[in-house]
Amino acid sequence: MLRKFSNNGYKKVLDGIEQKTLAYGDKTLMVEFRLQQGAALPLHSHPHEQTGYLVTGRLRLTVGEDSHDVLPGDSWCIAGNMPHCAECLEEAVAIEVFSPVREDYLPDYRR
Repeated sequence: MLRKFSNNGYKKVLDGIEQKTLAYGDKTLMVEFRLQQGAALPLHSHPHEQTGYLVTGRLRLTVGEDSHDVLPGDSWCIAGNMPHCAECLEEAVAIEVFSPVREDYLPDYRR
């Protein structure tokens, strides 16, 4: 799969957070998240392993009991079923890969 860059196709996830599925295969799915300063992703967990990279901005990422200030160039991997949350300290863009594929993040035409 090859998808060319486009500013279209972003969906609101929560107030101040939007996401767009960039590419996916049989075992992984890659998503871009755009986060506005002050946006918060509440504590949650899911069965998918989640590997991420912060492109721009600044986040506070809490995984389990540990909190980390994340800066551009930093990356992370969160095990499946691990509780985590995030707070956007500065407008940010993050890229994340999920395995297995998150069915709820597949484009509408694929569901």
